[in-house]
Amino acid sequence: MRKITLSNFKTIEVECLSCAITSGLVEPDGGVVVETEHFHAHQDVAYPIKGLIILASKRHIYGFDELTEEEKYNYIYLLTKIRKAQREVLGIEHVYYFYNEDTTHHFHTWMVPRYEWMNEFGRSVESVRPVLRHARNEMNDGENIKEVIEAIDMLTNALREER
Repeated sequence: MRKITLSNFKTIEVECLSCAITSGLVEPDGGVVVETEHFHAHQDVAYPIKGLIILASKRHIYGFDELTEEEKYNYIYLLTKIRKAQREVLGIEHVYYFYNEDTTHHFHTWMVPRYEWMNEFGRSVESVRPVLRHARNEMNDGENIKEVIEAIDMLTNALREER
């Protein structure tokens, strides 16, 4: 079991956070953004950044090469659908995508939006960690959390309407 601190500073113990979320054991703030037979998309539970979406496999795998043909198509379809909604509904112009196979969770992709306030931390991959820490430590107030939840609702509705 691993201890994981969520964005609200609540600590949970789970073997795999991705499994806990995709199975419904842990409910992300705002709930599920979009879900298919193979994937689950939700607001990142650790960092309160509007539109920071995690697209996670429901199957406990680690690499692209483990995806079935059907999962590959479903993954790209969802990734592009979510990205389109981020741009059209939330006005997110740029996104950083992160995926790593040596994670303690299973296969998932982070879709990290870039906002003007993030520029003070730089504009490269190295800037993402300080941005995430800043969000967790400085943006955990009621106003920002309200905006994050509203953004989740907006994305969820947009993705629901597009089906």
